[in-house]
Amino acid sequence: MRESQTLFFYQTQGEACGYLDGMRSRNLLADPHFPMSPAIYRQLIERGFRRSGNHVYRPYCAHCDACVPVRVPVANFVANRSQRRCLRHNADVRVKQLEGRYSDEYFDLYRRYLASRHPGGGMDDPTPESFRRFLLCDWCDTRFFEFRRDGELLAVAVSDALPDALSAVYTFFEPQAPARRALGKLAVLWQLQESHRSGLQQLYLGYWIEDCEKMRYKTDYRPLQYYDGRRWRGYDGPVERTICDIPARD
Repeated sequence: MRESQTLFFYQTQGEACGYLDGMRSRNLLADPHFPMSPAIYRQLIERGFRRSGNHVYRPYCAHCDACVPVRVPVANFVANRSQRRCLRHNADVRVKQLEGRYSDEYFDLYRRYLASRHPGGGMDDPTPESFRRFLLCDWCDTRFFEFRRDGELLAVAVSDALPDALSAVYTFFEPQAPARRALGKLAVLWQLQESHRSGLQQLYLGYWIEDCEKMRYKTDYRPLQYYDGRRWRGYDGPVERTICDIPARD
């Protein structure tokens, strides 16, 4: 970031938490008018930030620090027995890397996935515009990894390509696929393999929440690192809770 540039951060208004019942959430939001770039975002993701659409944010809740940024050091990752079995079950799946874009085929799969996996969660009635606002980005190199079997679209993993890392944004997949395929697991494993093939250092997995069932899978990828608010630490049990190290404007 050049010395002449100053990036300010703002607090969002509190709203009902989408992960923990009875909790309120708010975010620390990077100035949306700042000229963001992959290189600057790489500095921010190193400090626990994430992207949603064109916006860069980090949880900033007054009385809760449950959201913990996590990442996998690619070179050190070792697949466990369940993960190796997942790869074997999907040996017939082919993956193609494309530039992030909207298509009716993607949206149909996305819509059916949300209706099946996240009913009543506020995302289960999407529109093409909400798809674009959430997954696409004007300033980032966003990749869509298509997973197909005999031409049928089974899953799409959305990931941002950074100078030395991939950042997994979201994955949606065929809700009627056999459970043994474990398509969500496959998407993470393939991104780890692709990162290793490309000589990248990290795969960022977003936020892990210990008390949220939908987030617990992230600790299955070892070794895992988490951000404590000041530095990245190896995860091997209870975490030291995050400390906010960035001042915010109202």
